[in-house]
Amino acid sequence: MTKQPTSKIIGLFLGPILFIIFLLLPFEIISKNADTVIATALWMVFWWITEAVSISVTALLPLILFPLFKVMPIEAVGANYGSPIVFLFFGGFVLALALEKVNLHKRIALSIIKKTGTTPNKVVLGFMIATGFMSMWISNTACTVFMLPIAMSVIQLLIDDADGYTKSDQNFAISVMLGIAFAANAGGIATVIGTPPNSILIGLLENEYNIEISFFKWMLIGLPFSILLITIIYFILVKGFFPNSDLKFNASKEVIDSELEKLGKISPKEKQVLIVFSVVVFLWIFRSLINSLIPNLDLSDTMISIFGAITLFAVPFNLKKGDFILQWNDTQKLAWGILILFGGGLALANGMSASGIVDIIAKQISQSNISILITAALLIVLMLFMTELMSNVALTAVLAPVVAGIALGLNVPILHLLIPVTIASSCAFMLPMATPPNAIVFASGYVKVSQMARVGIVINLISAGLLILMFQFVIGLVF
Repeated sequence: MTKQPTSKIIGLFLGPILFIIFLLLPFEIISKNADTVIATALWMVFWWITEAVSISVTALLPLILFPLFKVMPIEAVGANYGSPIVFLFFGGFVLALALEKVNLHKRIALSIIKKTGTTPNKVVLGFMIATGFMSMWISNTACTVFMLPIAMSVIQLLIDDADGYTKSDQNFAISVMLGIAFAANAGGIATVIGTPPNSILIGLLENEYNIEISFFKWMLIGLPFSILLITIIYFILVKGFFPNSDLKFNASKEVIDSELEKLGKISPKEKQVLIVFSVVVFLWIFRSLINSLIPNLDLSDTMISIFGAITLFAVPFNLKKGDFILQWNDTQKLAWGILILFGGGLALANGMSASGIVDIIAKQISQSNISILITAALLIVLMLFMTELMSNVALTAVLAPVVAGIALGLNVPILHLLIPVTIASSCAFMLPMATPPNAIVFASGYVKVSQMARVGIVINLISAGLLILMFQFVIGLVF
């Protein structure tokens, strides 16, 4: 067995100790219920930061502590774990499972790379576009995992060529690796199901403020930002930090063709999944229009998501053989822990609201003379750099309710502040431990921590600047 890091051991005990100390204080900081929620948040934050136990297990704490200390009844706490947003993401996960099971995700990605061209910079661009697009629909970790061996095959061609592994070869390798990781992070921003923090925000808005953001409306903000960020990252990598202007090779086309040849012709199962996937995305995008054309339909994004999931389990590929696209045992690969994490984040937000913490924050902010733009900028930068050190889902779960209170106190529309701050949680480009894609490409051996940090801090700062501009000039045009 591997030895537990000291930080995990400290975190395991420090979390509950802080909780107990906070509750045993001889005075109330806010109120009994509010102090219990703050103490619970402290416990959760320490376990999340140190990963003393699984972050999904940590998310179950409100289910015990809130009813035990009379903050909320267990029925109210438990409802957060069965929120429609949890099922929206469940349906998205099932769609992703089907794409991966029939290898359709790989076919789409390889086809995109093939179409962008085979010059070195175009290969980098192809990998980034393919990864960014797939990350809109399946987990960024899965995107990076299946892109990595293809990228490494292309890099190996350069290592094995006549001139050996030159400086330009190294720059190309770093560009491809970082391009895949960063595009996976940025691509998820484009859709509601692309990255968990987006869904945490949507759930908070629906549960606490009765504000609904449709799949399509999120894309109006998320997709342009994602495209712009991936474009900027591409130019920073290939023109700024890691140029490979004197590099020429055409063998990469052979690798892509070879990978596509292994997949063979598109199979009937792939076609069936592609039809279901296309129908679900169509319904998500045009839901509002469909609802306006068919009165009393009240189609929701969650209903569409579950419809897609049930279809993949229930519509037979071959009825006589009992062959369906997905069987229930396929869900062993499903990220159940993330669904629990959503519930824990929503429960914590609900506790902050029910105990009056959000109202107190709003009141304190409203009595201050803080500049709205400076406050927004500070919150964006805080979220963006903190997400380098802890789970972006956990961070969003803790900070989103606080940011909502700040927005109310500043008399700013909640969405105007919450959306840029939430998007900031997905902009982690500096450190290998910040996101799974960063860690995966770092493990390839082609990228050093110093190289990732050097280019990552520039992209982080650019991301922060773009989000501040979004807050000031763009968000009000959409919401």
